[in-house]
Amino acid sequence: MKHTKYKMIVLDMDDTLLTDDHTISEENKELIFKAQELGVYVVLASGRPTSAMTAYAKELKMDFYNSFMLSYNGAVITDLKDNKILFEQTLTKEQIHELHDYSLESKTHIITYVNDAIVSETDSEYIEIEKHITGLPHNKVNSFKEEVQTNAVKCILLEEPSYLKTVEGDLKLRMPHLSVSMSKPFFLEVAQQGIDKAFSLKKLAEKLDINQSEIIAVGNAGNDLTMIEYAGLGVWVDNVDPELRDKGDVVVASNNNHGVAEVIRKYILN
Repeated sequence: MKHTKYKMIVLDMDDTLLTDDHTISEENKELIFKAQELGVYVVLASGRPTSAMTAYAKELKMDFYNSFMLSYNGAVITDLKDNKILFEQTLTKEQIHELHDYSLESKTHIITYVNDAIVSETDSEYIEIEKHITGLPHNKVNSFKEEVQTNAVKCILLEEPSYLKTVEGDLKLRMPHLSVSMSKPFFLEVAQQGIDKAFSLKKLAEKLDINQSEIIAVGNAGNDLTMIEYAGLGVWVDNVDPELRDKGDVVVASNNNHGVAEVIRKYILN
């Protein structure tokens, strides 16, 4: 068996590994199996809640190949073989309440996750998208603050993309103690300071004794940038946000044209 220099490939899910209808193409799946058979770790890294990633991980047999998932933008690391959480970093109740106040002031919608349900005070076409993506129930409440009485892993602010872009800049200035990034043009993700995909990827790589230079990361959006910069090979799919395009090492086919399969074929099997 030929030895590949890459020991791990880390994949963002929505708009990267998954096609626009939220499925894994047969071609991507086939190449992911080949990589895993060579002993390469395939790791899913997503803004999604853990429970909205598990079925895909099983479909890719990642539990069989003893792999891992980074969920909530890196705030949780799950060991799939033993189905246990290796690491979890949350926002405090106070921080979440502060973000709720900010959402009222900035006229954005806000959601968080309590007991595997999406919690919000409002309805929005963008919350509908999150419900559709994650498959989680939506608990619409009269009082967000009364409902959220514990820590939670992350919040998302949601609004029309061009407006939300201005909110992103403002929030980064106002709350430098938090980690703020875009996962979709209408999703502004907020996690605890220092938490992003690169943070937990680094943690996982150290645990597995894998060097930065032995990692490929593949993504398409702002919340992928840190892991794209961290990995030995940072790859964008062709549908990457335009302002990020020159911030990676290579660009491959889009999420709808099996970009992940192309990466594995070129850089792992070759």
